[in-house]
Amino acid sequence: MASSLPAPPAPAPVSWRGGLPPRLPPPRCGPLLARAAGRSWRYRFRTDDDGVVDVAVAGKDGGAGYAVSVEVPDQGGREGGLVLRAAGSGGEGVPLAPAPAPGGALAAELSYDGARAPFHVSFLLADAAGAEVRTHRGTSFRVPVGVGRGRPAPLGLSLSEDGAANFAVYSKSARAVVLCLFDGRGAGGGDEPALEVELDPYVHRTGDVWHVSLESVEGYASYGFRTGLFALFGIDRPLLDPYAKVIGNFVPDDTVNDDGLSVPSIRCLASLENAPSYNWGRGRGRDKHPCLALEKLVVYRANVALFTKDKSSGLPDNVAGTFSGLAARVEHFRRLGVNAVLLEPVFPFHQVKGPYFPYHFFSPMSLYSSERSSASAIKSMKDMVKTMHRNGIEVLLEVVFTHTAEGGAECQMISLRGIDGSSYYIADGIVGCKASVLNCNHPVTQKLILDSLRHWVLDFHVDGFCFINAPFLVRGPGGEGLPRPPLLEAIAFDPVLSKTKIIADPWSPLDISNVQFPLPHWKRWAEINTRFSMDVRKFLKGEALISDLATRLCGSGDLFSSRGPAFSFNYVSRNSGLTLVDLVSFSSDELGSEFSWNCGEEGPSENNAVLQTRLRQIRSFLFILFVSLGIPVLNMGDECGHSAAGSTSYKDRGPLNWKAMKTMFVKEVTEFISFLSALRSRRADIFQRREFLKLENIHWYGTDLSEPRWEDPTSNFLCMHINPELDENVPDSVRGDLYICLNANEESVSATLPALAEESMWLRLVDTSLAFPGFFSSESSPKVHQVLGFSSYQVKAHSCVLFESKRVLS
Repeated sequence: MASSLPAPPAPAPVSWRGGLPPRLPPPRCGPLLARAAGRSWRYRFRTDDDGVVDVAVAGKDGGAGYAVSVEVPDQGGREGGLVLRAAGSGGEGVPLAPAPAPGGALAAELSYDGARAPFHVSFLLADAAGAEVRTHRGTSFRVPVGVGRGRPAPLGLSLSEDGAANFAVYSKSARAVVLCLFDGRGAGGGDEPALEVELDPYVHRTGDVWHVSLESVEGYASYGFRTGLFALFGIDRPLLDPYAKVIGNFVPDDTVNDDGLSVPSIRCLASLENAPSYNWGRGRGRDKHPCLALEKLVVYRANVALFTKDKSSGLPDNVAGTFSGLAARVEHFRRLGVNAVLLEPVFPFHQVKGPYFPYHFFSPMSLYSSERSSASAIKSMKDMVKTMHRNGIEVLLEVVFTHTAEGGAECQMISLRGIDGSSYYIADGIVGCKASVLNCNHPVTQKLILDSLRHWVLDFHVDGFCFINAPFLVRGPGGEGLPRPPLLEAIAFDPVLSKTKIIADPWSPLDISNVQFPLPHWKRWAEINTRFSMDVRKFLKGEALISDLATRLCGSGDLFSSRGPAFSFNYVSRNSGLTLVDLVSFSSDELGSEFSWNCGEEGPSENNAVLQTRLRQIRSFLFILFVSLGIPVLNMGDECGHSAAGSTSYKDRGPLNWKAMKTMFVKEVTEFISFLSALRSRRADIFQRREFLKLENIHWYGTDLSEPRWEDPTSNFLCMHINPELDENVPDSVRGDLYICLNANEESVSATLPALAEESMWLRLVDTSLAFPGFFSSESSPKVHQVLGFSSYQVKAHSCVLFESKRVLS
């Protein structure tokens, strides 16, 4: 019932209570009030004497005001009734009168001017003797007016069709959370919040999730959260919502406080808008995942910006270096025979530290769009994915979930660190790592990662993920290794991710380590095979045991025996370390761990003999990559002689020079890669296998069909004879034997080809020592070189040869 007695408790402005001066709400609350008319919110409190207090908040008078109704269902034996009094006030208060409904309940209704919303009403109850009644936590009763309780799920911002907004953020550590809304106006472009909504832990907290709803966010542009966790250090800027889908651009703040801690610009905030709707098509024209079998992949690793950023790409300035630029060059991938692009991290990242130091996991980098905005990047990336899928190319993302850009000397506070660092991060980090290391196997961090992965699959139609710094994914909160890490298992069996490729990459951008490690896989996890790269490099340098090379050729059974060769992602060069052309051009002492060889002269050379040897080495690297069981992974620029002048640093990689695509060198390398891709498809029975080759179908030879010198470190020659398995579904015309000769010696070696049936002969498909064109040819070419069984063939120094048997029609 309405009270005509003493004035109701004065409303408390919705503001921060953490020792900072309060900020009053703006007078413009029309949209919020208009939507509040006819709405109501109900709250129930337990009291410190085991009773119950019910409070209802409702809009009235067409949105001009609010009614706050307080009801005590049971007086609990109190004599003389109850009085409602403003918290912290010794005033007379408002007596509660019997409610109209039977049952002995007491009630009071308080009226407030809606123009003052949003605000909180804080009150206590007192009996006739003056004894106070509080909540079971010993606090005053506190209800929000003009804002709703909200709901704890889903995390992040949820916008309803009627304009209402729900905000939810996880923070176990926070004792107070404030939602800050910005309108983008005022001094400094709206550096100060236009509205702050303080969340009450009694009303707006469920478990460790803080939540609140607003009837409208009209007139506001962005939002963030304050938690006060670092207020003692002078840091209390609004923080980015970890689950935001559309965010503003991040601009580092150069201001550093007395403790050396810098804080982010408030422009690193979440947008109060839904991600733009996108038309993936309908019916036969709808976007479809290529759903390629793992063993069918030919992968190209690329950096979105560097791929087309150079003016030589010929693209407009607003397209070069963007998702649109990548899509514009889809024919380049098709010419190479590539059917999957592996993109370096596209999450928002610290521009100084680079793509491998993200600060957000639910939106693409805004700089990768023509308009340099988050909304534009979302559309551009979806357009790119759609283009790739239309051309039969899958899109795989490198993802970094082991650390963020919030660590390091700057110790920047952007999002997770300030919202709940003790839950999301390993408390003391990892020895030797300056960045903030995420506690990946903590339930809340695991949920964040899984939600992010599902978002990219469902909203962006991504086909798979490569997890950078994978060894950190198996660590517990103390940095210890876990025999059965919950995160990896959850990813392996998640239904939304069930058809995606999941790949573990041991390379760490934190300490630049790159060491293979035991990985629990559940026959779902594939791996980037570092051992393949090292053993092939050592062999072509003349420093490896041929037994190691044989293991890599056969699919690295020492690493993937329980999964199969298709789970091995093989590479020669990558974006950290020497590029392919630098691998054959630089070999100074400081590059010892790269196992490179400069072919006789350091750096750029005009010596024809040196250049010819380098060309042979490049051909040999590519040849071994494609004839080995497993998935070949090309690195951006391998096909065009892209160089970093011998630097192994990721930061020294520059954009591709598209003018180089017109040179004879690039023409022959790209055509060779295309030939090798086609060869893998044509001989899928051997090169694209889920299972290992049977031992009885592989025969190894040294010179002149002799036994290989497996344990001789000076032996640099190996031949591999592969007999195809009998399969009634495979015609004889594509089921010939293969004979592979690999020579890493400084001189030619004589190889004797195995005997064949009378009606068959050997066709030479590849000899990397020959000139272009002519060093490779298809089996159907009229110029293909024919060799009889038991014939001798000279395998030139630093070269590889491939023969295929074929029946001769009589």
